[in-house]
Amino acid sequence: MIVRFHKNFKKRYKKLRQKERVRCEERVGLFMQDPFHLLLNNHALGGEYKGYRSINIGGDLRAIYEPVSQNVAFFITLGTHPELYGS
Repeated sequence: MIVRFHKNFKKRYKKLRQKERVRCEERVGLFMQDPFHLLLNNHALGGEYKGYRSINIGGDLRAIYEPVSQNVAFFITLGTHPELYGS
């Protein structure tokens, strides 16, 4: 799987603590090997994020991406569940 990152994702990544950055890198690496690995809890989103998917980074941290093609994903944003979904 090929991944690309939106500038918003990169901006939010830079604000993470070191431990969260390491976890994010590990999970994105896992995603590149197997996008539907059980640890990622990869699932489709609805509402304002219809057409996008989410993976778990760890704890309450989520990454939202857009599947561009069968082997390309565009990571849009990163944040906690309340930051991203408002609840």
